[in-house]
Amino acid sequence: MSYPSRDEALAVLKEHTQGESLLKHAYAVEAAMRFYAARSGEDAERWGVAGLLHDFDYERYPSLDDHPFKGAEILRARGYDAELIDTILSHADHAGVPRTTLVRRTLFAVDELCGFVTAVTLVRPSKKIAEVEPSSVKKKLKDKGFARNVSREDIAVGADLIGVPLDEHIQNVITAMRGIADELGL
Repeated sequence: MSYPSRDEALAVLKEHTQGESLLKHAYAVEAAMRFYAARSGEDAERWGVAGLLHDFDYERYPSLDDHPFKGAEILRARGYDAELIDTILSHADHAGVPRTTLVRRTLFAVDELCGFVTAVTLVRPSKKIAEVEPSSVKKKLKDKGFARNVSREDIAVGADLIGVPLDEHIQNVITAMRGIADELGL
């Protein structure tokens, strides 16, 4: 079993994903995963690859019956590391893969929050993540009509899973995303 490099993972992502917003989501999750890996003394390359690839199959296979299972099949066929595949599967509750490792818990914790922080940024007049603060994210979390497809419960549970207070977790994700703001168009 092999573990793909970032370049290999990026090639897989771009082979299966054309949509700009889904690509940017993958980059945001990768940045957040790298942030938390560095903070935890873990392998930022491996964690980043998990972030890049977690939704790579979603554009082609968006149904709960297929995502992330089809992606797991594709990665298995390429001989990729079983732990990477299980980590990717674990980000989806319906996949039934337990979040028994820090990397799995972190992927779950940052996934929804990255999407939500992006949405908060895009409604700002400047559309600049440099101007987004945890307080504005928390205010929008209370507005159930805003980005209503984002699970507020998953965001709260994710912060608990990694043992980081919600305000700090939001700040960490913002900080990670600010580091690649140009790539995200934010």
